[in-house]
Amino acid sequence: MGLRHLTLRDFVIVPALDLALGRGFTALTGETGAGKSILIDALQLVLGGRGDALWVREGQPRCEIGAEFDLPETARPWLAEHGFDTESGALLLRRTIDSAGRSRAWINGSSATLAQLRELGEWLVDIHGQHAWQSLTRPAAVRELLDAYAGTDARPMTAAWQAWRQADATLQAARAAQNSLAQERERLLWQIGELDKLAPANGEWDELNQRHARLSHAQALIDAAQTASAALEGDDGEGGALPALAQAQNALDEQRGIEPEFAALVEVLEACVAQARDAAHSLHGYLRRADPDPEQLAKLDERMGQWVGLARRFRRPPEELHAVLAQWRAELAQLEAAGDLAQLEADAQAARQAYLQAAQAVSKQRQQAAPRLSQAVTAAMQELGMQGGHFEAAIERLSEPAQHGLENVQFLVAAHTGSAPRAIERVASGGELSRLALAIAVTTSELGSVGTLVFDEVDSGVGGAVAATVGQLLQRLGRDRQVLCVTHLPQVAACADEHLLVSKQAGEGAAPTSTVAPIQGEPRTREIARMLGGERISDTTLAHAQEMLNAPAAAPATPPRGTRKARA
Repeated sequence: MGLRHLTLRDFVIVPALDLALGRGFTALTGETGAGKSILIDALQLVLGGRGDALWVREGQPRCEIGAEFDLPETARPWLAEHGFDTESGALLLRRTIDSAGRSRAWINGSSATLAQLRELGEWLVDIHGQHAWQSLTRPAAVRELLDAYAGTDARPMTAAWQAWRQADATLQAARAAQNSLAQERERLLWQIGELDKLAPANGEWDELNQRHARLSHAQALIDAAQTASAALEGDDGEGGALPALAQAQNALDEQRGIEPEFAALVEVLEACVAQARDAAHSLHGYLRRADPDPEQLAKLDERMGQWVGLARRFRRPPEELHAVLAQWRAELAQLEAAGDLAQLEADAQAARQAYLQAAQAVSKQRQQAAPRLSQAVTAAMQELGMQGGHFEAAIERLSEPAQHGLENVQFLVAAHTGSAPRAIERVASGGELSRLALAIAVTTSELGSVGTLVFDEVDSGVGGAVAATVGQLLQRLGRDRQVLCVTHLPQVAACADEHLLVSKQAGEGAAPTSTVAPIQGEPRTREIARMLGGERISDTTLAHAQEMLNAPAAAPATPPRGTRKARA
């Protein structure tokens, strides 16, 4: 499982590249300045690294990077959750950067963010740079490395820490604001008490207005109803609209046997008579109920006056008083909760205990993993020419809990037998730091789950037999994982299962271009010889190169893959 293909278009000095990659250990070599690290740069960009217009080949509108990976089963749920295709069995990442520095990205053909590329990249590739040792002096990086080795998930502890800090901040704020909280509570209690006297119901204001309008115009409404009733029914059943309509209906009804057209008109008049009778009946009912009520009107005037008075006092429209009362009650409840110091103290204590429980679980895992990591890295140091050296993942208990746990983690090293372990940056030389970083990288990478490990000149500062050991370690890693290594050491390159040569050509008047191609047989022997003896290749260096390639330690762990091609 790993990186299948890497494609580049107009990337720095690479016009076009379509590179197929296989399993095992692959070495990338070439002369200084040929662009060996360009492939690593491209891989970092397609995994969400920071983009820039400088990556675009001069004179071109944009560059494009594409990478095809085997799809890790662990990444399937994440892809499905974010709406990306999981049916093909492959994982296609693509990114473009234009000459203005604008960037776009895709995952399996669907648009993606750079944050999504970075998150997905954690399942795919682990990159170790030539300055990886520098991270060994940063407390956060050291702690994260030990946690990764221990298989520790520190996220629940971090979340518990944040919850504790929030609960404690709420408690401290409540303690500091007790006086102001009391004053605010007293104010709200008075305001609520004033509105409670009114007890405004939801929708009551509109209802009061409607009732008041009817009572204040009661006589006018009665007069209107009586006038309408008389107009419909007339005096003693004569002279009104209803008798006239009935007369018209009867006149046409008598003649519709002769004139069929009258039938429709009779139906219309019949409906009019029925509706007019209904209206007259309703008017009679209204007149029976209607009665001017000065006493009730006075009560309504008093009630509405109370509404208007409180509305003016609190500078709110009368129709909002019910909602205002509910809001003040909610604010009072919040103040009382904030002022309940006993409850806030209990909440803060519970949050602290939850954090301590999570932190102690992390501490236990760190304590168990630290000796194992120390022993494994110490053993790797012996292989890398640091005989007698000792590595220690030291855990120091903190006096106060912190977001990262109950302890600090520091990497200590004794470069020689008998010397006491001290902080890495104080006792190790540049070459020793590089070898120590490689020892840690190899040790921790063996336990990782990503399919591809990338080492960018991590063998800097080593040589001789140690260089051969580095190659053997990388070859051993390549038996279970895909390993890519940019190297300048022939001993390392000779151990590779596959060898990629990076070359730069500079035509007359044209911008330089870089190509990458797999080599084997005589071309590979000549490249190893060049790495051994520089530009001048003698029969002696060729023989030495062939001897290195034929050495048992460099025997490929996987079958040769000479049929795969790359073009640039």
